[in-house]
Amino acid sequence: MLVSLALLLLGALAAVVAPRLVSRAEWPEREPVVALWVWQCVVAAVLLCFALSMTFSAASAWQFVRGHVFAPAPHSVVDAYALGATGPWSAALAVVLACGGLWTAAMLTREIHRAQALRKRRRKQLLVRSPLLPGEKAGSEPLVVLEGKRPEAWWLPGTAPQLIVTTAALRRLKGSQLDAVLAHEQGHARARHHWLLHCSDALANGFPQVPVFAAFRNEMHRLIELAADDVASRRFGGRTIALALVELNEDRGVFGPCPTPDAELPRRVDRLLAPVERLTAGRRLRLTAAAALVPVVPLLVAFVPGLRALG
Repeated sequence: MLVSLALLLLGALAAVVAPRLVSRAEWPEREPVVALWVWQCVVAAVLLCFALSMTFSAASAWQFVRGHVFAPAPHSVVDAYALGATGPWSAALAVVLACGGLWTAAMLTREIHRAQALRKRRRKQLLVRSPLLPGEKAGSEPLVVLEGKRPEAWWLPGTAPQLIVTTAALRRLKGSQLDAVLAHEQGHARARHHWLLHCSDALANGFPQVPVFAAFRNEMHRLIELAADDVASRRFGGRTIALALVELNEDRGVFGPCPTPDAELPRRVDRLLAPVERLTAGRRLRLTAAAALVPVVPLLVAFVPGLRALG
């Protein structure tokens, strides 16, 4: 079954080569939203390659599957795929890929359950620190102020996203800096960035040795922050949100000489203080369209023999 093997090799090649190609590009820093779209299309193409390879392998190995997959197809199309001229490897490959698909679903389900449990725990802790007033509904206020000695601000996702700010942060944030932080977190909420994080974490945790999934998780964590920075920057200016980030994090040693887990933050501040020119609208459109065509490649590989037979 040449089509199944071609799809498997194509998916493996994309999983190894795509992260290197995208990481070498300079434009993702300038257009994080477009970069997010490109990464999603690349990962979708890799998963589609493996899913189609599993389907054709199963159709080649078992008549029951073949009858359902090629039920509406004429005999010439079935003959073009040479489904009967395969060895025992088809069944083994189908089982391995099916197990991979089930493992992916299990990892995604576990990640969603874990995120929901964490969100519920944080909301309970929030209610303890900030009890509801009579007649007030949970999640009704987009901004919640907590008493705290450390300047902190974080986003609590959910059906009613909330920005949590401590009193120490309010004392530090001046002018429009609080509004800029709120716009940053609203950018996360409107774009549903937490779903990208859940999906990327599930794939990277389930398949830690696959380069594209590890790079996908790392880039999602980085690019969503850049995209939210741009949302706040367009409304309140890059200097305002940069100063707000400094005020919230300068006591954590982030801007010191020693590397920290938040080493990306100084680069974000530098990017906001010295912004680079955005790509032209035409180039953004071309990149978006080219990325949308990436998942089409495995579909073409899968359907070309059938289309040739029909032609």
